Amino acid sequence: MTTDCEGCRSGRRLDFDFSMAFQPIFDIAAGSVWGYEALIRGLSGEGAHAILSMVSPDQRYQFDQACRIKALELAARLFPRGENTRLSINFLPNAVYEPAACLRATLAAARRHDFPLQSLMFEFTENEEIVDTGHLQTILAEYRRQGFITALDDFGAGYAGLSLLADFQPDLIKLDMKLVRGIEVSRPRQIIVATIATAARELGIQILAEGVETEDEFTVLKAAGITLFQGYWFAKPAFEALPPLDMSIRATHRPSRSLVA
Repeated sequence: MTTDCEGCRSGRRLDFDFSMAFQPIFDIAAGSVWGYEALIRGLSGEGAHAILSMVSPDQRYQFDQACRIKALELAARLFPRGENTRLSINFLPNAVYEPAACLRATLAAARRHDFPLQSLMFEFTENEEIVDTGHLQTILAEYRRQGFITALDDFGAGYAGLSLLADFQPDLIKLDMKLVRGIEVSRPRQIIVATIATAARELGIQILAEGVETEDEFTVLKAAGITLFQGYWFAKPAFEALPPLDMSIRATHRPSRSLVA
């Protein structure tokens, strides 16, 4: 078994610090929190872009590893004990050199904080160009072997779209907010989302709608059969904390009225 990789041996250490905010993912069928996504923030709450712009190419591996550990450390402190609350972590496929070796720090952090591996979800975004599809398949296979949930973020935007889904079938896909925004008045968006939902069900893939900001968006997406939701309509991210849930619980009980003819 490989115990070392290029990223472990090379790369410049991070010369900045960062933290995380947490945004809930809701399962409206269960009427409960499904999990939380860890979102990169500066120490004063600066957005992800401000931090990502500081990451040089030779720091990508170190940054990817640091994000995983930081998310696990905070989640272990904040998440309610005894509940199957999932932690969603974004990762950079092009920063993973040898999947098993690059997971050593993640696995060590999970053991240190007694965090169950089956509650970890790793998202990769199609906004990052996949330069080696075979390598990505190897990563996903190893992550599944470890018991992690795998997810494709920002589905419907970026480099590959449906062709990427044809090559990779993750456990979950997250609809990009550009498909969600204004869906209640956009017949094309309604048709596209309904078609994606049907294809995902046939492939045994769950769908999560992210970036939901209004009741009308929520209503249309719910009518399409989507049960996992994330967005400001439910709750905004909270810096180093779990946000209040009153508004989100109220939203899960809204009546469903289809705007799709």
